[in-house]
Amino acid sequence: MSGKNIVYFDLETQRSFGDVGGSAHKDKMGISVAVTYSTTRGGYRIYGEHDINELVDELVRADLVVGWNHVEFDYPVLQGYTIYDLPAQTVNLDMMLALQETLGFRMKLDAAASASLGTGKSADGLDALKWWQEHKKTGSFEPLMKIAEYCAFDVKVTKCVHEYALANGHIKYHDRGGQLQEVTVGWT
Repeated sequence: MSGKNIVYFDLETQRSFGDVGGSAHKDKMGISVAVTYSTTRGGYRIYGEHDINELVDELVRADLVVGWNHVEFDYPVLQGYTIYDLPAQTVNLDMMLALQETLGFRMKLDAAASASLGTGKSADGLDALKWWQEHKKTGSFEPLMKIAEYCAFDVKVTKCVHEYALANGHIKYHDRGGQLQEVTVGWT
């Protein structure tokens, strides 16, 4: 693992599925804020819409991009900004998709984090959309800072879930009956 640049990644959008005519039009959703954490850099980086080329560069150059549903959501949103075929030109561990293959259902990041780490997410994407609208209406940067903080916390939770899985060889979650379950993962 030493020397390998793992980039944890998440983004928030400007528009909802309803605003763009459904999930087939993710490339029209727009990016309000994107956040990465690079193990080589040892820190977070916040990207605005004007920094997308630098974000794409960081993702393409990473040894591994780790996210939660980033291959089927975040990358299609980013495709509206780049000619790169991101899923094909990046090395990815989409933890949600990997767990879905094993479990047969899509687990929320919050479910894996709260069961495995004892902590969950700080807000949800709908809050981020409201903050974006507030920023557009008022021109204030305070709502943008809220989005950046929320997105950075999601990246931190993603990173912590991944590190937990690497250290323990499993992810915990609560099943529909509320029972604590473990699913073995072989991520490296």
